[in-house]
Amino acid sequence: MPGASDTLWDIAKAEVEKRENHEDSTDGLECWERSLFFIGNKNGGKTTIILRCLDRDEIPKPTLALEYTFGRRAKGHNTPKDIANFWELGGGTSLLDLIPIPITTANIRTFAIVLVLDLSKPNELWPTMESLLQATRKHVDRVITKLGQTNPKAATEIKQRIWNNLPKDHPDRELIDPFPIPLVIIGSKYDMFHEFDSEMKKIIYKTLRFVSHYYGASLVFTSKSEALLLKTRTLINHLAFGFDRSKSMSVDQNKPLFIPAGMDSLSQIGPPPASNSDIGKLHAQTPMDLWKKVFEKAFPPKNVGVFKEVKDPAQDPQYGEYEVDAMRAQKNQVCYSSRSCRSIKKISRVFLRHCTYAQTYVPLNIHL
Repeated sequence: MPGASDTLWDIAKAEVEKRENHEDSTDGLECWERSLFFIGNKNGGKTTIILRCLDRDEIPKPTLALEYTFGRRAKGHNTPKDIANFWELGGGTSLLDLIPIPITTANIRTFAIVLVLDLSKPNELWPTMESLLQATRKHVDRVITKLGQTNPKAATEIKQRIWNNLPKDHPDRELIDPFPIPLVIIGSKYDMFHEFDSEMKKIIYKTLRFVSHYYGASLVFTSKSEALLLKTRTLINHLAFGFDRSKSMSVDQNKPLFIPAGMDSLSQIGPPPASNSDIGKLHAQTPMDLWKKVFEKAFPPKNVGVFKEVKDPAQDPQYGEYEVDAMRAQKNQVCYSSRSCRSIKKISRVFLRHCTYAQTYVPLNIHL
């Protein structure tokens, strides 16, 4: 209890010292507020997953650029509710410039990435995954470096913690490159994917297993099925509220995948699904590059134009509304006409001025 003679400054100072001591006693790892950032395919089901995890019975709406919501959960009776911040990036790969906004030095220690990939669109899978993960990792590395300048201990903890999910005797420790913060990869629309040809499914299964394992990520396939959404929710609740981590695992290619981080291995995944002669012709420089070339041979990436950045979201057909667009077009036409009139009047004045200097007056036959 503050003393009666304590000033506001004394009380504030004591509170700061109390928080610092608490952080030191928990090695800076315990926090009651976490953040998750959902990225992935446009219309891939990110909003649906978030609403289901937060027990919200709402109809999903298209995400406008970058959206935010939050949830609260208590781990037990008579315990304070933890807070989880949910960020969602809309537009697929078209709004990469917005990725840095939610990820800061203040929250990086309790931040996680959730990449949602639309399994029903395999030709968009690799370009979407590569663009989003590269842009996110680049910013995360920059934030951790900046944090290290003021709090080296916290930056070191982040770098060490990414290896916690992998046993010390795991044979792949020297062969993978974990994402710098927790990562979950969700394959959505499994119900549509399930109807694919078995060979197509095999390539996607093995490729996503390799990518997830290489980045030290958890992997889960989901759909609108209540049972699959429940498994997805288990993973999300672990990251968002610190609930117990599921130890179950499913790698059957005839069923939805569910592989928590660190529980897979390169020996179980096997080589890329291609013949030795084909692999030799690909001239890959790294294992990730090899898997990419094999995957893109089976599923050629969509034209780059599909992922062309939309500078003005108002022009994105995803957000089209007939009445609003019609009024906007009419307004643009009025503005264009006004600008044209002003330009003609300006030209007229300049022309008349030059005629006056020449002591000659020439009437202009311009109808305004």
